Amino acid sequence: MQDPADLLIAFEKASGTPIRPEYVEGTVIVPSRPTDAHNHGAEELSYQFRIAGLRLVGMGNGYRAAHKDGRTMALLIPDFYVRRRKATELDESYRKAHKGWYPVDMIALVGEVTSTNHETDTGPKLRTYAAADVPLYVLTNRHQKTAHCYSDPITPGDDPTEAYYATEVKAELGRALPLPSPYPTLGTAPFLEPTE
Repeated sequence: MQDPADLLIAFEKASGTPIRPEYVEGTVIVPSRPTDAHNHGAEELSYQFRIAGLRLVGMGNGYRAAHKDGRTMALLIPDFYVRRRKATELDESYRKAHKGWYPVDMIALVGEVTSTNHETDTGPKLRTYAAADVPLYVLTNRHQKTAHCYSDPITPGDDPTEAYYATEVKAELGRALPLPSPYPTLGTAPFLEPTE
């Protein structure tokens, strides 16, 4: 069976323009190119974590989630994240062995901001982050004009597509989104600025 990382590399090489494909629930996803409004909002949220004193905040890295048998479950590039640790030599070796993808267990909090692919962020990615046991998923749903903090991931059986988060805190865009300690309450006002 073809390694999903090789499949994504083939997609990148075949594309006439730069793309960052992902692999979620057995499907290659080629997200639309993010707009300035999307990136501005994600950067504003990242900045709030830094102001709160969290130093391991980042954007742009890809993460691999594995099934219990070691096969690739997902290859994801979050809009922003807070890591548990800086990349160790072991993490860098993992990244090299998995063709550019870090282990998902580095992530303590992951964030996505919806674009035209809002169904991907609210469905397959939500389930995948829960199945990968990422403790917190912060989702800004620009389509619904809401912000969400999902916590307490649960995978009820062996099927990762059945995974979910048991707890959800929700706020309308423009209002504060409380996160559990040690994270700050996030201001979502940047998403009320004019969009594309």
